[in-house]
Amino acid sequence: MERAGQCRLSTTKEDFAMSETTQRLAALRAEMKREGLAAFIIPTSDFHDTEYVADYFAARRHFSGFTGSAGTLVVLTDKAALWTDGRYFIQAEKELDGSGIDLMRMGQEDTPSILSYLETNLKPGETVGFDGRTVSFREAREWKRKLAAKGIELESGKDLVSRVWTDRPPMPKSETFVYPLEFAGKSVQEKLADVRQVMAEEGAKAHIITKIDEIIWLYNFRADDIPCFPAALSYALITPERASLYIDESRVDAGTKKQLADAGVELKPYDRIYEDANVLEGPVMIDPSFVNTRIAGSLPTQPLEMPDPIVMMKAVKNEAELAATREAHLKDGVAVTEFMYWLKNLPADAGETEVSAADYLRDRRKEQEGYFEDSFATISAYKENAAMMHYHPGAVDVPLKQEGMLLVDSGGQYMDGTTDITRTFVLGPITDEEKKWFTKALRGHIRLEKAKFLHGCRGLNLDILARGPMWEEEIDYQCGTGHGVGHVSNVHEAPNGFRWKIVPERNDSCVLEPGMITSDEPGVYEEGKFGIRHENEILVKAAGKNRYGQFLEFEPLTFVPFDRDGIDPALMTEDEIQWLDDYHRDVYDKIAPRLKDEAIKAWLKDVTRPLRG
Repeated sequence: MERAGQCRLSTTKEDFAMSETTQRLAALRAEMKREGLAAFIIPTSDFHDTEYVADYFAARRHFSGFTGSAGTLVVLTDKAALWTDGRYFIQAEKELDGSGIDLMRMGQEDTPSILSYLETNLKPGETVGFDGRTVSFREAREWKRKLAAKGIELESGKDLVSRVWTDRPPMPKSETFVYPLEFAGKSVQEKLADVRQVMAEEGAKAHIITKIDEIIWLYNFRADDIPCFPAALSYALITPERASLYIDESRVDAGTKKQLADAGVELKPYDRIYEDANVLEGPVMIDPSFVNTRIAGSLPTQPLEMPDPIVMMKAVKNEAELAATREAHLKDGVAVTEFMYWLKNLPADAGETEVSAADYLRDRRKEQEGYFEDSFATISAYKENAAMMHYHPGAVDVPLKQEGMLLVDSGGQYMDGTTDITRTFVLGPITDEEKKWFTKALRGHIRLEKAKFLHGCRGLNLDILARGPMWEEEIDYQCGTGHGVGHVSNVHEAPNGFRWKIVPERNDSCVLEPGMITSDEPGVYEEGKFGIRHENEILVKAAGKNRYGQFLEFEPLTFVPFDRDGIDPALMTEDEIQWLDDYHRDVYDKIAPRLKDEAIKAWLKDVTRPLRG
């Protein structure tokens, strides 16, 4: 199947001149006035609680001008505020400047919650509106409970966005394609049997699934509705006797139709889910953190609320998935290694930029068999731009010079796996401060990746290994250390991750199980100066078992050199240096035989030599 092979943020900062943002907010407020609403909430999400959304659902971006992937906009009649997390503080401050929208830095002591903000600014008897299809049942229920205590009403049936956004892009309708069993490892029939077993154990007569990553995993197909996320907007319903996929049938290819028919899966129109939910015999199993408010409100009986069992089923990769993803990472290692060679050998007058570097990397990935698109929009950030954790080149394409550092966070979607890697490249002279923090962040990465731990540990137990070298200096990076990674699916996958505290909405604090893939990506970000991050994907696997229990460890899946030009060995321990030398030896042994250019192979031999060699 021919694919675009590229994944860009479709809207740039140019689209958000402040005059446009204020005009859009004015139009929204006029509609709020007609509806009698004192506030309107616009989350980032679509109808499926998807992290990255199709253009049709980019309402929060449209009305605020903030282009980050996470945030919630709250619009009042006389003011507005946007909540986002530490990854985007610097970016959001710049993009919201002059818009009249206040930035709310989540996780900071003086930042009120959305509900506190509403309680402070609204009066009893006033109404808050939102589109119930874009907010989970659990979150809306919490809003209702807390606001009701203050006499504030909540109305979930308001789709003001469609009325005001007159040139809204159409809903995506990409064609589906079968995901091969050789890479999936289990058939649709086997996966349905596993889900039905859980339903039987819980006494459920139906199960509604709204998360599109779960649906494409369950039914072994993929599509192209969302850039970088090969999924289709759809719903699924399972009962003990039947199963359904709610999607426009015209977009389902012949292979997927046959595969679903063979598994007894019926195709139904996309919006039919609400009608069918209204007549389901209970108990109906739903995950209230995912299922949207309108679907949950359509059920005739109280739902059976529990974590969706598919979350764990797909997070623990089977042997076929693991074999495939190992191969995908070796292909990716070739592409990124070739990119690193090119970048490190650029002549002074090359004229390359943040954007052209990202393009060159994508071109190297395109040369690898099975690649069809990036797994997220590449972050190519030079010097101080890298202090913005999720920076993307904007209207000004920044030229690269033979000085400072370039942070590149990128990944690929291959038919056999999803990759995510960050390397910070030294392009020329750097300061002692930059070298210190480059090495400190690398030490954190190594300490986590070389961990051995007992089964029962969560990412919460291990996060300090990565954060320790920074915490010793009383600095921090205001984000998680790592996230789960899907299999030819979403690059950010629940429920595994590394984080020092529980953030409930992240759902990344489960017990780590063999077969889970997580990123390891500590960093240091100094506003106005530099940003550094080192990232590999790592696989949980079994180690020894004895009277103390089952020990686990990590297997690296990513194989690309770390830039030794940024490392100060004097700041590292002997065991950290030994780990890095061993890792670099593995990089050479695995990647060199796949390189076609002898010059790159010789260069790789040199940059992977022992650190003190």
